[in-house]
Amino acid sequence: MKQYRTGALRLAAALLAGASVFVPAASAGAAAAEPPTGAPEGPGSRPGAEARPGLLQQGLDALTGRAGASGAIGELRQDGRVVWRGTSGVGDLATGRPAPVEGGFRAGSVTKPFLATVVLQLVGEGRVGLDQPIERYLPGVVPNGAAITVRQVMNHTAGLFDYTEDSRFAYDTEADLRRLLDRDRWRTWSASELIGIGVSHPPYFAPGRGWHYSNTDYLLLGELVDRVTGHDWRSEVRHRVIQPLGLRRTSLPGTSTTVPGPHSHGYLALSDGPADVTDLNPSVAGAAGELVSSLDDLARFDAALLGGRLLAPAQLAQMTTTVPADAEPPTSYGLGLMELKLSCGSVWGHPGGIYGYSTYLFGDRAGRRQLAVSVNPYDPVKGAQLTPTAISLVDLAFCGPTGAS
Repeated sequence: MKQYRTGALRLAAALLAGASVFVPAASAGAAAAEPPTGAPEGPGSRPGAEARPGLLQQGLDALTGRAGASGAIGELRQDGRVVWRGTSGVGDLATGRPAPVEGGFRAGSVTKPFLATVVLQLVGEGRVGLDQPIERYLPGVVPNGAAITVRQVMNHTAGLFDYTEDSRFAYDTEADLRRLLDRDRWRTWSASELIGIGVSHPPYFAPGRGWHYSNTDYLLLGELVDRVTGHDWRSEVRHRVIQPLGLRRTSLPGTSTTVPGPHSHGYLALSDGPADVTDLNPSVAGAAGELVSSLDDLARFDAALLGGRLLAPAQLAQMTTTVPADAEPPTSYGLGLMELKLSCGSVWGHPGGIYGYSTYLFGDRAGRRQLAVSVNPYDPVKGAQLTPTAISLVDLAFCGPTGAS
């Protein structure tokens, strides 16, 4: 989840930083629907974990102070109501304009739970089988695909090499970073090209014999949705999730290079100062991480998902069935959803990132409390503090200052 590693920027780190008949009509997304009776409680669901805006603001300020981000914005919601919004640092280093708390941003791998929701809706419709081989849906695409199940692709136990760990996506020197800024960020990639890079490498392990976060997995799921529905995966996410929930600031830009509307800028630190990397072609991330969204939209999505408004109970139970994840901090990974263990219990969501942006989205299992945070990492020396500082803010939002729920 770290964006910088000893001064180097690698797409793999950025994307991680940053895992029907049975679906009621509300799963196609009525935002006013209530969480199901008897939904499990979790951190922040109970009155003791009251929101403390002053302390939350201090936690946000730590991201722009101790962790060296240029800007950060955050929002906490409880039972559908915003109880805290905060902004810290600046959204534009050139003008000093504050980071707009209602602005848009690149959300990176938060794309994954959106896509996973669609796949699980298709499971509920009987059109996809979690324990069927990926070869059934994408014949000839994945070596040994007959031995790899859809479930293993979704929870990163397939063993497939993460294409973003290929050397062409590592930017280890300033010359590499300038190549990224001048050329690479404008390149259009197809999913088949990126998958081809991933499967050209040996797998990490035999299917089901380990865990390794792999963005290749979610490019494959995007292709699966295309094949099963006959529609582009972006269209299915829009139709099944974004439009029904009324997420007006959320988009899947494809090859469009801009962030629409008010937004904070993302930067890379070069020897002669900050370089703006806000505009880029997100096809390099595709189904693994191209989402653009806002705090409010992401919090509402997390509430709808965990509150049972997008998936039937059977599919939500599958999504929240986890395997141990080899990640920092220690987490477990379900089907496109990550379980993060806090001082008072677990929260569910996903981190995400892409050049210039890191996002953290988590909510309690009952779908009652959600925290969304967007950060613009900048200082590579302080960058190692980004994830622990962000996780401290998540713990504060759900557990309170002493960790008591």
